[in-house]
Amino acid sequence: MRLKTPRPKVPGLDAERAGALALQGLTFLAGDPQRLERFLSLTGMGPDEIRAAAVTPEFQAAVLEHLLSDESLLLVFAAESGVAPELIAPAHALLAGSRPEA
Repeated sequence: MRLKTPRPKVPGLDAERAGALALQGLTFLAGDPQRLERFLSLTGMGPDEIRAAAVTPEFQAAVLEHLLSDESLLLVFAAESGVAPELIAPAHALLAGSRPEA
């Protein structure tokens, strides 16, 4: 039997706020054709599929995972969006239904 480690609590962070952060991330990616193209190529999605997928926690987690995979991208997103970069990992964990890695 595997015990789950509780996710760290971040004040004010719930699924709704995590989803809003992911949508901010998607807007950030969509604001630059090169960023969006790279994201789409990694996900295998086309631009037409984004609208329907954007409301799902799985897609939202993928957006945050993409930001987390590139520190410079994450920092630019955080600076442009006024979001603390350390908030992205817990938001991703919440949407992905898993605990963040230490």
